[in-house]
Amino acid sequence: MASSEATLDITADTCPITFVRAKLALERMSPGDMLRIRLREGEPLVNVPFSLTDHGHEIVSRKAVDDGIFELLVRRGAD
Repeated sequence: MASSEATLDITADTCPITFVRAKLALERMSPGDMLRIRLREGEPLVNVPFSLTDHGHEIVSRKAVDDGIFELLVRRGAD
């Protein structure tokens, strides 16, 4: 079965809502699906990847896409 990809923009949100929105988006996906997350540098860029990996998801890539804006590519982990 092919995996799908979705996008989530949390650049307007602040912690801890950034992680909550990312976690809820991943919960609606199937294991192996990819979620592209746009977020701000600082607290979100530190906390979101740490918390997602702590919950069993994989950070596939992290790159700067604009001034102070980053994009994470996350693979949803198994249930």
